[in-house]
Formats: sequence, C-alpha cells, structure tokens
Amino acid sequence: MPFDPVILWTDALVYLLVATVLAIGWHMQRHTHLLMPWRRVTHSASGMAALTVLFFFILIGLLDTIHFRPALDKVSDNSGEKVYSVEVLSLFDIIVTPLRIRVEKTYSAPLSAHLYTKETVELPDGSQAREFTRLTFGGAHLEDPEVQRISDITERSIRGAAWGLLTWSLIVISLGMLLAKRGKINFLPMQSKIWSGATETPWHVIMITLGLILILLGIVVTLSTHYHVLGTDKVGQDVLYQSLKSIRTGLVIGTLTTLIMLPFALLLGIAAGYFRGWVDDIIQYTYTTLSSIPSVLLIAAAVLMMQVYIETHPEMFETILARADLRLLFLCIILGITSWTGLCRLLRGETLKLREMEYIQAAHAFAISHWRIISRHILPNVMHIVLIAIVMDFSSLVLAEAVLSYVGVGVDPSMISFGTMINAARLEMAREPMVWWTLLAAFGFMFVLVLSINLFADAVQNAFNPRIKTLSERASRSSHRSGKMLPSNLPPSRPASAAPPPEAKNNKVHS
Repeated sequence: MPFDPVILWTDALVYLLVATVLAIGWHMQRHTHLLMPWRRVTHSASGMAALTVLFFFILIGLLDTIHFRPALDKVSDNSGEKVYSVEVLSLFDIIVTPLRIRVEKTYSAPLSAHLYTKETVELPDGSQAREFTRLTFGGAHLEDPEVQRISDITERSIRGAAWGLLTWSLIVISLGMLLAKRGKINFLPMQSKIWSGATETPWHVIMITLGLILILLGIVVTLSTHYHVLGTDKVGQDVLYQSLKSIRTGLVIGTLTTLIMLPFALLLGIAAGYFRGWVDDIIQYTYTTLSSIPSVLLIAAAVLMMQVYIETHPEMFETILARADLRLLFLCIILGITSWTGLCRLLRGETLKLREMEYIQAAHAFAISHWRIISRHILPNVMHIVLIAIVMDFSSLVLAEAVLSYVGVGVDPSMISFGTMINAARLEMAREPMVWWTLLAAFGFMFVLVLSINLFADAVQNAFNPRIKTLSERASRSSHRSGKMLPSNLPPSRPASAAPPPEAKNNKVHS
C-alpha cells in the first residue's frame, strides 16, 4: 500500500458528525413537517449566499481531515515491509503540494520576486553588498522581475479569471437544464426566471456568489503556481497555505465543541424546567457557579494541566500531529463544558412554559411516563431554539480559539490555526519594515468565515421563527390582497370573488 491511513481523534468525530448529518437529512426527506423549516431557509438570499461561501470552507476542512502517512521508497531490511514516513499528510496537503513544499529563506511580500529584507551577497568582483536577493520559487521564471513582474501577474490573473468564468458558465447552464427538466419547461424561460428572481430559492444570488468565488479561485490558482500570493512568513512558509490549513482547526473547534456542549444543555435545561423543585435548584446553582468563574482562567488551567500530562507521557504519541490533535480535542472538551450554560438557561425557560400547556397536562392525567412526555412533546418543541443557538454560537467558538491561541492556551504551537497566525503576527508588526500580510490574511479568512456563519444563522433564525414570514409567503399574501397573478413557482390563491367551498356554506347555515 503506498500510504498508511491515519485516523486521529478529531478525524473520527468529524466522520461521525458527517454520517449523523446525512442520516438526519435522509430522515427529514421522509417527513415533510421536518423539512419545511429548512426549505424556508433556502428562501433567504443572504443565507444562500453565505451557505455558498461556507460550502468551500467545509470542503477544504473535509479534505484536510483525511490523513495518512506516505510510503518511503526504501523497505525494511528485516521483514521487507514498506516503511512509512513519520510525517502525517492530508488529502488537502497533496492537492496543494506546491504551496506546501516551496519554502523560502524568510519573509517575502505578496506576489514579490525578492526577499523582504536585504542580505549580504558577494559580487562577481569579490566585493560584498547588501541587496534584496531573488526568491527561490516566487517569480523564479522571470529574467527581469522589475520589468516583467507586473505584466506577468496581469496576464496570469486574466487567464485565471477566464478559467473561473468558463467553469461558472458550465455550472449555470447545467443548473438551468436541471431546473428546466424538473419544472417541465423550456431552458430559456427557466433561465429568465432564475435571473429575474422569480424562483423560491434565490438561484441568481447563489450563481452570482459562486461566480465571484470561482473567478477569485481561478486567479489565485493561476498565480500560486509561480508566486506566493499572500507572501511568506519568518521561516519562508507560504501564508496562503497556512490560512487554508487554519480552516480545519476553526471548523473542528466550532463543530466538536457544539457536539460536546449540546448533551449538557439539553439534559440539564429540560430537566430543570420540567421537574422543577430541588432538581431545578441544583441545576441552577451549578450553571450559575460555572458562569461566575472567568472562562479564560478555567480553560487556561485545564489546558496547562493537559499539557503537563502530554509532556510527561511522550510514548503515547507516534507523531507530533497526534499530540497536537489530542490537545485540540481536549480544548474542544473544555470549551464545551464551559459554554453550555447559556443554552441551558434558554431551554429551562422554554420548558417551564411548555409544561403548563394543555396537552402536557392531559398527558399527566393519562399517567404517561415522564420520559415519553419529554421525548414526544417537550424535546420537539424546543429544537428550534437548539438549532438557532447552535448555529449562532458556532462563530463565537471560532473567535474563542483565536483568542485562546493568541494568549498561548489554545491549540498546540505546531498546529496551524488563525490564533497561532495572529500570535506570530504580533511580533512581526513590530519589525521595521513592518510585516503586515500574515495578520491581514488570518483576519481576512476568519472574517469571511465568521460573517458567513452569522448570515446563515440569521437565515435559520428567521426560518424557524413563526412570527417572521419568508419572501414567498409575503408575496403570496400580497398578491392575494391585490388580486394580481402569482408567479408560476408559487401556489395560486383563491380569488376573493370566488364562491366559498361547500363546507364553508354548510358551516354558515348551521351557525
């Protein structure tokens, strides 16, 4: 086998999460009442644009979760078996191999062909001089960078944008053909409906967002083959590669911490509101005490204890990545244990209201067990709060990792994350000349990720809030009042002048 598969702790949990999401999606396809709120999410233009951006972040994170150790060329002298490298790579590392292996001496600015600082070089006549030396990989194909670099960057950018635009055009045509076949109409009328915004799902917003992403992706891919698009850091590593590798760390922090926090919040919040009495008092005392402790101090103490254990037991870890992954998992556990109090408080209040409803009182009168009442009546009616809180807390957890890594109690220093990049950029900002691109890259990627999550969270909140109507529902009511014809994608409403159905007549007579 040319590689040895490696499954880290966080990898296994991510695989479990993906399988769970697929199973839930398959279950919702069979139950329309569960699927309807998520269909309302697709009516939000900002939510769908954010989800399009999140798709690329999630794709990079999943590719970076498939780990393995590549096989070396030599074999073992004793058994003749393959010898595998101690370095653990991911599928994403293989795809972006040029970014990973092209390491310079030290700092270089974005799209530069020279180092950022002067070095002492020996001239042909034997004398020495200080000058900006050429990079080993960045712009190495240019004979005279001072003259050729700008025109070469422009030409490659136009070529990459053209490839991205071509890919986008093929996707638009394929989508139009698919929707036309599904709606049983011609291709051109369907394209007209898409770009005029006459469909329930705002496909025109999705296509515009996808087009911008593909054009930018084409430009970056074309330039990254010959330049360092975002420059290099102190040890000469490509900053674009570091920014892309940080995506997985942020997503793992957000998802796994949420999974760890959810059982505590659900179990304790519903139990406090349903049973009340001494159960409610104990749970309230617990989360009030936990909330009163500064979370940063609690997390720092736990992480430092874990770090001491890791350093005193090095034989437990085969690779450096395995050690860093265990620290990441433990950080997720600590964040999950300390961040469930807010959701628990919300679920307690909602459960206190639900237990006084008539159907809950009727269930008690028929001597139905507490577990059946909670699982059949309480839990389904609080899931909208759970979904909204989970999506909205995701972005705060990504920011929490950056803050904790910045103060030195976050992920392992050998693991690339937004926090470690910002922590390294703190010292670089004091240099002369200032090294600004590492901080800008980390901030830019983290800003886009958090903004996309927040916009999608707003769409989920609006879809699961019964007081807020979606665009199609408002259009249906407005058309019904004005008597205008509805678009073909909306169900027709009964005209105001039409005769009432027979059931309505009979009800009127009997009343």
